[in-house]
This record gives sequence, structure tokens and C-alpha cells, in this order.
Amino acid sequence: MADFGATELDTFRVETRAWLEANCPPSMRTPMTDEKEAPWGGRKAEWKNPDAKLWLDRMAEKGWTAPMWPKAYGGGGLSKAQNKVLEQELRRIKARPALMSFGVWMLGPVLLEYATEEQKQRFLPSIVRGETRWCQGYSEPGAGSDLASLQTKCEDKGDHWLINGQKVWTSYADQADWIFCLVRTDTSKKHEGISFVLFDMTSPGVEARPIKLISGSSPFCETFFDNVKVPKEQLVGKVNGGWEIAKRLLQYERQNISASGFGGGAGLDVVEAAKTHVGVDSEGRIADGDLRTRIAAHKMDAHAFLLTVRRAEAESKTGSGPSAAVSIIKYAAAKMNQERTELLVEALGLQGLGWEGEGFTADEIAALRSMLRAKGNSIEGGTSEVNLNVVAKRVLGLLDHQ
Repeated sequence: MADFGATELDTFRVETRAWLEANCPPSMRTPMTDEKEAPWGGRKAEWKNPDAKLWLDRMAEKGWTAPMWPKAYGGGGLSKAQNKVLEQELRRIKARPALMSFGVWMLGPVLLEYATEEQKQRFLPSIVRGETRWCQGYSEPGAGSDLASLQTKCEDKGDHWLINGQKVWTSYADQADWIFCLVRTDTSKKHEGISFVLFDMTSPGVEARPIKLISGSSPFCETFFDNVKVPKEQLVGKVNGGWEIAKRLLQYERQNISASGFGGGAGLDVVEAAKTHVGVDSEGRIADGDLRTRIAAHKMDAHAFLLTVRRAEAESKTGSGPSAAVSIIKYAAAKMNQERTELLVEALGLQGLGWEGEGFTADEIAALRSMLRAKGNSIEGGTSEVNLNVVAKRVLGLLDHQ
């Protein structure tokens, strides 16, 4: 897909800016104040603000919820240069995401790479339109960091697959319509005995049970499969060839997590919070010199991290996709978000200890819950320890020495 020249890009920018001004509702140019406002789409979606659904529909019609996917599958068909212009114009008007989707971030890219034409035509357009919400069936009680030890069994029953087993930490499984799932189709091999299947979460035998976290929320679930029948045509790639797809998808997942920087949670700025609650000195700086130094160091790291993410995103769009270096960024993103949320709670002082009730603002309560939620950042999407191993082996080229 060739990039446009300067003149063509200028024209595209003018047209894009005009379209966004005409089609992005004013309420979609304000920050989200609650995670319930996140536009996940799907069959169970509840649109508290009709403008959010309108914004999704308009962006999906243009294919701009997945702007660089081929138009044949509902995407925007944009070049890298055009996509960069679109991102810049969306930031300019402070537009909210039209769609948040594991289908866009993780499943879609691997379907484009590994799926049959029939599978692409069936699943990709509904992802673009936000009609199907997906969840990820990877981790199991005995297969987390060592994912290849998974035991969810998938048997060939002639005209269908039969799945039995359990997954855990399945994000939003109770809200999802479909699942992309790793299953064992050969018990005699480890990595070479895994396959990648897709199936409807309303299939008989599927049950999702939310897990309540110390933050008070329940984004993760235990997911059980009891004699779940899956049509043969819903296996992606080759039988026993799912590990290659799984690794590729994990790269996209870590890239997405890294790009987001785990930035959800409290809307307070740590500098302003510190100035308000700790106070300022005669020069208008945060009065506590030690806290000021640590916040300054964090802000510098965060800026350097953002630049690194942008470079990695540009490199991933060269056609080769994300590399193992994404593990470096994912590790750093987890560490920095944990640091950010801890600094914020510290800056708030006693106001950072509120859980509920009067005496605390919604942002102050969110600060503590976000700090507790951030503890899971170094586990989800691959533990920090696993990511460091990936960096050692695949980026630095180090070998294990027994």
C-alpha cells in the first residue's frame, strides 16, 4: 500500500478534518469520566450516551475503526501516512475512541495473517462495525506464565470439535459475544499440540464467572467449557498449528497494552494533585523536595516512553508487524503505571485513602482503586518475568546456561 505524496496528503488532511468536524458529536470530544462509557460494542452493549453509538456507526461506515485494514473486510484501506494524518486529526479535536475492541487490537491482525478468505469475510466486518465483542481464552489455572502447558481439550468428533476445560483471567468474558481460544488437540506434544479456535460464548456448555479484584471491579472471569460443540470451520490455521498464531497475537496484545500505557483510572494529574495537597514553595514548586524529584523523574520517563512507543508503532507498520521488542515496552509500561498510581495516592495524602462515601471526590476514590488495579499490570498480557525472558532470548540473543 503506497503512501501518498505531500500534495495528496494535504488534500486527505483537509477532507479528513472537514469530515471529523461534521461527524464527531461534541460530547465525543470530551474525556470519558467513567469506564462504563468505554465503547466496547457487541450484542450486550448499553449506550448510555446515544452519541457514542452514532460516533461508532459513522466511523465504522468509513472503516476508520480499523483504518489500515483492507476495504474488502470493512476497513479503511488507508496507507501508513494517511493513518498518521487521521490519528493527528482525531487528537486535534480530542475525539474519544469510536470503538475499543480486542477484535481490532488482537484478533483481527492475526486473522488477516492466518485465516482463510471465508473466515476473514465472516468475522472481520463485524469487528469493524463493533457488532461482535471478543474475549481471549489463553491462561488456565495451571498454565499462565507457561502458557504452552494448557490442558483445555479439543477432540475431533468428525463433523465438529468438542471442547472441555477451563480458562482463567479471561477479560470481560461475561460481556463478550465470542472467544478466540487456545485448545489442546494433541496431548502427546506440548507446543505442537495446540490449536486456535473461535466460538460463540452463548454456545451450550460455556459459563463465565466474574472474579472480584481488590480494586472492587470484576474485569476478569473464570471461564468453563463443558462439552462445547464448535463447527470445524471455526479453527484458524492448521490443526496443531495454534502456537505460532498464539505468539503472534501476544505480540499484538503487548503492543496495544504498551501503547495505552495502562492509562485508565483516575483523571487527576499527579503534579497538580501534589501542589494542591502537599503545597508549593516560594517558587511555586511542589513543597516536598523528595516527592518533587520522584515525580519529575517519572514525568521524564513517561515522555521518553511515549516517544519509544511511537517509534515502535511506526516500525510495526512496515509490514513485518510487532517484534519481540514489544516485550520491553510492555514491561516498562507496567512498571511506570504502577509508579504513576502510587505517586498519585502519595500526593493526595489522606484524600488518597478513600474507598467510598462522603468526604472524597470521585477522582480521589478512583486514584486508590487505580493504584490497586495497577498491581495486575505486571501479570496481564504476559508477566514481567516472562517478558524479561523474551527480551533476553529474542532481543539480546542470550542463551540459557544450566
